[in-house]
Amino acid sequence: MNALGRRIIVAAFDGWNDAGEAASAAAALLRADVEYEVVHTVDPELYFDYQYTRPQVGLDAEGRRTLSWPEATLLRPVERSDDAEIWLLVGVEPARAWQAFAAEFIDVALREDVSGFVALGSMMSDVPHTRPISVFAGSDNEAVRQSLGLERSLYEGPVGILSAIGHVSETVGIPTASLWASVPHYVAGHTPSPKATLALLEKLESITGIAVPRGDLENESRLWEASIDAAAADDEEMSEYIRQLEQTRDTWDSPEASGDAIAQEFERYLRRGGDGPTKPGRDDPPRR
Repeated sequence: MNALGRRIIVAAFDGWNDAGEAASAAAALLRADVEYEVVHTVDPELYFDYQYTRPQVGLDAEGRRTLSWPEATLLRPVERSDDAEIWLLVGVEPARAWQAFAAEFIDVALREDVSGFVALGSMMSDVPHTRPISVFAGSDNEAVRQSLGLERSLYEGPVGILSAIGHVSETVGIPTASLWASVPHYVAGHTPSPKATLALLEKLESITGIAVPRGDLENESRLWEASIDAAAADDEEMSEYIRQLEQTRDTWDSPEASGDAIAQEFERYLRRGGDGPTKPGRDDPPRR
């Protein structure tokens, strides 16, 4: 058993933490693979701003109108196991009362003897779509870093709800890790980003030792990459920019490159407040 233990919460939230919908898509694939039951869900009135995250109206199977409210929910597998298992914490990033929000879920985690917490996130970065997606794998817990070979982030600045929950988790003795996929910032129009989702799931399996589903992500990743290739073929400026990113990435991947390169990119991203870099002549990517 590794440093994250047997019951591991994997958390992913829509919003700032979810460039290219990579993290939320990873959680959705995990949820579809195993039957889950609700352990705890929050009262949306306490944490969400409905002008920012509006309720959704729809029709049920009988044609009746229904109203769905934003939510955040902790789920566990219905079929329990003596081996390591993944629990899920999913939903929308709250608009207020983050300390109470984090404490509410961590109180439940303690009650349920949860042993580890893994945050899934994705960020817009200066990386090419043609190369493997980089995943920053870090931890604030020394035992976890040594056991799993993870990095320690020295970042200081604004954070999302994942960091707030992770901080409370570490404070009460539940060890944490975080996985952040780098999504090329110039592919904002090609969302979702299955290649980033696949990279997150592969890294999650690596650090937890738990087999995770891939679905059709490999084929979807090839189609995603081909669609961007086609767009770049009609845009000389974009093609040249991608070539520059490829050269930079190949330098990072060379034997002479510093092992801190991905960590430095992660910290540059956070210092931008979650925005991708700007590029002259193009629209800024959307805020996450």
